[in-house]
Amino acid sequence: MATDVTTLDGSSDAAPVAGPRPGRARSRWAAAGWYLVLTLLSVIVLFPVYMLLLRAISDPLAYVAEGQPLHPVAVEWDAFTNAFTEASLGRSMALSFVVTLVIVVAQLLTSVLAAYAFAFLEFPFKRVLFAVVIATLLLPIEVTLVANLQTVRDIGLLNSVPGLSVPFLASAFGIFLIRQGFLGIPRDLRDAATLDGYGHLRFLFRVAVPLTRPIIGSFVVISFLGAWNQYVWPRFATTEDSWQTVQVALRSIANDRVDQLNIGFAAAVIAALPLVVLLILFQRQIVRGLTAGAVKG
Repeated sequence: MATDVTTLDGSSDAAPVAGPRPGRARSRWAAAGWYLVLTLLSVIVLFPVYMLLLRAISDPLAYVAEGQPLHPVAVEWDAFTNAFTEASLGRSMALSFVVTLVIVVAQLLTSVLAAYAFAFLEFPFKRVLFAVVIATLLLPIEVTLVANLQTVRDIGLLNSVPGLSVPFLASAFGIFLIRQGFLGIPRDLRDAATLDGYGHLRFLFRVAVPLTRPIIGSFVVISFLGAWNQYVWPRFATTEDSWQTVQVALRSIANDRVDQLNIGFAAAVIAALPLVVLLILFQRQIVRGLTAGAVKG
């Protein structure tokens, strides 16, 4: 509502009515547009997950007979229990968990120690050795598969936890990632710790590791995902069904139960649950670790 103001010459001026700011309106439309885009992207990303759940709970023959619709058909909730018990998925998941735990712990220890050496120590051919370590990231597992398989067979480690984990006890990516975090620690802090009598191991575990905890946490998640999803090496390093890891077991379930495809889909859902829980619990560490040092303030 306008307010009249009388001036000295008797005229009156009306104060302008405050309207919506154009900038604020544009920001609201921009936010709405971003929400729409993110919603569409979420639908695209989650649609395969929905179809996986749909095929897992639907009777395969009835689903095909209905023309493969986008809704469940003849729901069979016992497909999950059948996949876990009759298809022996539980045993394979337990084996995968043990192998993954060994790989993650070993990679974490070796990566932290090697990263500290490359970040703080001085020794001959340091840059050359670091370049060689990084160069191994360009080698796919197929390049070293035959040599590693022959070595494991010669020392009698086929069909065993050591045989499934030995080629992956160190990670070049982990060394690179954690080294970048260590390089962000001020040099003055290292000098002050030396004056206080801190040795290398004491400084590493009491100062360097706590300061780079987000980066180390993100590497733990990445290492777990890589170890859990391995297929090529377990496929060749085992000759007995009792030593099949979860990813190899999923392939076996799909091949052995062609007439019960929903059990294979249900097994895939169960096998993905540990990864989903891990990502939910450590999502902040992953974001903070991978973005550490990206913005300088």
